[in-house]
Amino acid sequence: MSEYRIEAAEARALGRVAVIYGGLSAERSVSLKSGAEVLKGLLAAGVDAFGIDLGAEGQDPLTQLMTVQFDRAFLILHGRGGEDGTIQGVLEMMGKPYTGSGVAASALGMDKLRTKQLWCGGGLSTPAFAVIGEQVDLDAVSEQLGFPIMIKPIHEGSSIGMAKVTDRSQLEAAVEEARRFDSAVLAERWISGPEYTVGVLDGRALPIIRLETPHDFYDFNAKYEANDTRYLFDTQLSSAEEAELKILIEQAFAMVGCRGWGRVDVMLDDRGCFQLLEVNTAPGMTDHSLVPMAAREAGISFEQLVVEILRTAGLDNAALDSSEQQGGG
Repeated sequence: MSEYRIEAAEARALGRVAVIYGGLSAERSVSLKSGAEVLKGLLAAGVDAFGIDLGAEGQDPLTQLMTVQFDRAFLILHGRGGEDGTIQGVLEMMGKPYTGSGVAASALGMDKLRTKQLWCGGGLSTPAFAVIGEQVDLDAVSEQLGFPIMIKPIHEGSSIGMAKVTDRSQLEAAVEEARRFDSAVLAERWISGPEYTVGVLDGRALPIIRLETPHDFYDFNAKYEANDTRYLFDTQLSSAEEAELKILIEQAFAMVGCRGWGRVDVMLDDRGCFQLLEVNTAPGMTDHSLVPMAAREAGISFEQLVVEILRTAGLDNAALDSSEQQGGG
């Protein structure tokens, strides 16, 4: 039994909460695990919550949402359709407040290329990159970035379709594999320094986690299956560097327009500069997941964390209505 429970008055105010998980993306299996944990945590905290496995057994997702009664949604869908602004737009139309970022920020966050372009435009550092389309000269990409190179589908998460390549033949094979998941492929200069991930809760950075894995990089197996990945709060950074990183994370999160909660991944290059990799607007909430781990380090239990996230649920158009009223428009 959880020691953290909300007051009955708040439970009534929050109303009936739909935990929306599953979905139809390549990350469905992870979302099913995340959703089960979130639902269990909310129920333990005294929230009137139930689960919707979106798209389960061939069901029409819109019909599923339209035929149940709920007051707000805890979104824990990962990948396309759930993390890219699509479901957020549906909930906006329904007038149902939801957790996480809004339509535009979700769409941007799911697009690794445009997120990087936005950060570059805002003066934040991110590894050098090239977009690999159908007609792109791979020799030119190799010369521009130098090996090793990281290959990523632009619109996938959970490291799906990603690969580290060290020569021209590997590059071609990795691009073909990435195109199984996305027609748009990103090539990124390899950063060999330590990797960090920082959760964000209501605009503030949670404790920094340093990642260590014997794999070439923090891939799908290292994230969700392996037992040899190390998650360290000994960051090996100075106090000043930790403060700098937290400010950078909060800036990067806000620059994309994110709200509520999320996670930003970053690496430290050989010049001692932090290089932003990507933002996750609906990170995993499984037993291997990083945001719950960072929250625990900050003294926040899983039950308290899911309630805190739920409290940030909102609508994009609510902010628009407010600004229009203030402006008299």
